Amino acid sequence: MASGGPVRADQLWNSGAVRTLVAAQDPGGLIRLGRLGHGWHQAELGSRIGCSASTVSRLEQQGRRADLNLVRHAAREVGMPMYVLAASRGLVVPPATRVAPDWPRCPEEDPMRRRSLLAAGLAGPAALLGGLEDALASMPDPTGSSAPLDGRLAVARAHFDAGRHDKLLASLPGLLADAHHVARTREPLPLARLSAAYSLASQVLTKIGRYEQSRLSADRATVYADWSGSPLVAAAAARELSIVLRHQDQPVSAQRHILDAVSKVEETGLRTDAQAAAYAQMLCTTSYTAARAGDRDQATAMIHAATLAARALPQEAPTGRLFPITPAAVDLYAVGVHWALGDAGAALEAGRRLRTEQFPTAERKGRMHTDLARAWWQWVKPEQTAAELLAAVRVSPAEVRDRPAIRNIVTGLRTRHAQVPGVRALVAAVGKGTP
Repeated sequence: MASGGPVRADQLWNSGAVRTLVAAQDPGGLIRLGRLGHGWHQAELGSRIGCSASTVSRLEQQGRRADLNLVRHAAREVGMPMYVLAASRGLVVPPATRVAPDWPRCPEEDPMRRRSLLAAGLAGPAALLGGLEDALASMPDPTGSSAPLDGRLAVARAHFDAGRHDKLLASLPGLLADAHHVARTREPLPLARLSAAYSLASQVLTKIGRYEQSRLSADRATVYADWSGSPLVAAAAARELSIVLRHQDQPVSAQRHILDAVSKVEETGLRTDAQAAAYAQMLCTTSYTAARAGDRDQATAMIHAATLAARALPQEAPTGRLFPITPAAVDLYAVGVHWALGDAGAALEAGRRLRTEQFPTAERKGRMHTDLARAWWQWVKPEQTAAELLAAVRVSPAEVRDRPAIRNIVTGLRTRHAQVPGVRALVAAVGKGTP
């Protein structure tokens, strides 16, 4: 039986009953709660999603065993926030992630304490990281900006490409809020934009070593991409999720997600250049993920396949392409793959012909130098390591300053090889970002 009148959405989805069902990972129970909140009988919900009342009954009873497409359709109809559905499916990392935006905070969740933890080791304003984390926990109101979202996403991406992490972090809360507001229509394009915004948030959070927040962003990007129906947007989100899972020492899950993304891209038939580029990118990520998991055969097979797939791609990716992979970018991935496999010599050989002018953005130029520096450091060559890191600082200081793994190398140079030419200049350039 349906209950009395409709319940306000903000009250319903912030309720203790929702928290209990999320903790039990019971999406069917959440759908029932949403249906009753609208005052609907099962037959009424069934008519809205094109099935019988008995099917709705089974859907509500079966929980996570119910048909996923039907669960999503019903969740949309009852107005369930997508992050609540994601959490009920086990996509959000507990206990740090709060599902409903206005739940009471525990003492351990004091915002000042969170901000001090977030800012540790990052040479940037603590408020920027805290502001983004607060937005992930409780989405702010729309900014009211009249600027088109596509243009704002392009500007945000340009901040990332230029290594302007502070500007990107400052812009993301408003961008996410406005993307959420527009995506209320549940149309494919706004959902794709929202997924792209979350993917970008995940990308910068992973780069600066904030893996828990990155995982939450990647989870949401995956849900919204799935709902958008775009295989390329879904592949982009799956890639970010696999990367953060890798950083969280979950190689099996990381490989599963990226291999699933490869399959979805393959299903497009690779009939367009954009699809071919997505396929090459997925192969690169698969290779590196396998290398970090110690699977040499898979890693080398995938990077070889990526090299072959990239042969037909232009040397310079078209502006605005979702996956701007090029043959040179695949060679740079090969550097990382061999480094991850512990073969510094092969890594340096793979990067022997790479030049910064082959990469259009400061982020990629800096990444080329830091990847080569990692290989030199693995080979115990401090002079060459310092030289590559100084080159990285010149083109993109954030690649050295904001990445924990690279700062650790700078610390190693300072403590063990302080007299090597360039080390003092490197430490001075990185400044307070070096522990």
